[in-house]
Amino acid sequence: MRSARFRRTRRAGAITLVSALTLTALAACGTSSSDDGGGSEGGSGSADPAAPLDPKTEVTITIDCMPPSAKAAELREWKEDVKEFNKKYPKVTVDGRSTPGQCLEPPRFTAMLKAKSQPDVFYTYFTDLPQVLDNDGAEDITAYVNDKTVPALKDIDPNVLAQLKHENKLYGLPTSNYTMGLLINRKLFEKAGLDPDNPPRTWGEVRTAAKKISDLGDGIAGFGEYSAGNTGGWHFTAQMYSLGGDVVDPSGKKAAFDDELGKQVAENLHAMRWEDESMGRTQLLKWGDLQKQIATDKLGMFLAAPDDITYMVQQLGADYENFGMGLIPGEKNTLAGGNSYMIKKGISPDKVKAAIAWLNFQNLTVGEGQFNWERKKKDELPVGLPQPNFWLNESKTKDDAARIEHATMPVENFKAFMDAPVPGKAEPPKAQEVYKVLDNVMSGILTNEDADIDLLLDTAEQQVDQVLATQ
Repeated sequence: MRSARFRRTRRAGAITLVSALTLTALAACGTSSSDDGGGSEGGSGSADPAAPLDPKTEVTITIDCMPPSAKAAELREWKEDVKEFNKKYPKVTVDGRSTPGQCLEPPRFTAMLKAKSQPDVFYTYFTDLPQVLDNDGAEDITAYVNDKTVPALKDIDPNVLAQLKHENKLYGLPTSNYTMGLLINRKLFEKAGLDPDNPPRTWGEVRTAAKKISDLGDGIAGFGEYSAGNTGGWHFTAQMYSLGGDVVDPSGKKAAFDDELGKQVAENLHAMRWEDESMGRTQLLKWGDLQKQIATDKLGMFLAAPDDITYMVQQLGADYENFGMGLIPGEKNTLAGGNSYMIKKGISPDKVKAAIAWLNFQNLTVGEGQFNWERKKKDELPVGLPQPNFWLNESKTKDDAARIEHATMPVENFKAFMDAPVPGKAEPPKAQEVYKVLDNVMSGILTNEDADIDLLLDTAEQQVDQVLATQ
């Protein structure tokens, strides 16, 4: 499974982060495609793109982000999956690429696209689609994807697939998705007399709970927020979504946060920081800082995706039992994102079919590949997080049951988050540039007691309008 930790590294713009979740420890792996075009390398292919891959077809496909040797269990599972895949497609060679470092390090990813050096099957975040298309990097796979080539297609959330479409053409297949919620420290909730099974559901309730938690003293903050490295803007956006607002209007050409909802978000945070003193004195935080605070029982809650919990357990020595998830307060919408694989434009049709067959087996089949929860438990890998969670209908029922059966963590701690999911809303256009501007709003609010909120929002609106005008 690919972790949302790395997705958020680029999504939130925390490009300088160098430590990461060992759930993935992936690399910006692909360096080249083994064949940029032509027909089948041997065997018998099919001219019909909608037809499944012929098992006799002989091709080699290069694939991004094979787990590195440092991730022994994940790499072993990858190799097991290749062997299983080859039972059906014995003449397809799966050439996995893995290099040390961070999967999809932004400058490396951009350079790869410009050089056309991406592997046949390359790893992306949902927000990468415009950049990939600007560089003419991905194959239109609309004609190749159907209920024969991806049998569970009807059970994949259409809102997730929509993130990989442009002008109604499909350019990728999802591997994981996330939605943001309220991550809580159950121990601190109990100490403060709060019910950890019923996290706050409004921002007013968050403020009240944060004050009770911070009143415990000993340097404990009730609620935490980012305000640097583009992560502040990312979370400002999430808070706007939670109240039914937006940061960019439907046209994608104008800022939309300098309004009553934007002012409500800003004023609430300012009040929590300076009137209640419930957000702690240390500010200008970015990804990783809040995780360290809550893992050491110095923070009561913050907005996060569920896999932050795995990072804190595996990297920071925390216990799964100490954390829970609630819905994002406000519950109108929640920021959603994820990652996918795209297929290099210009490779042969047989390679495209082989790539889709592999992605279907590895990432889109309940009980197989990344969804083989029984195997993950045996391999002592995390099982029970409520993501990836793009399944609907029968596939969802089956996958949920397997996660619970083989869980390695207390899944009941996610009940409040799972029982009534909040609709996911995609990130804005030019997200990282928008977030960078909105960092100034968040940092101004949280570092200056005399901050002029109207001026902060007005200035940011003008700057975002300029960013959007360059599309």
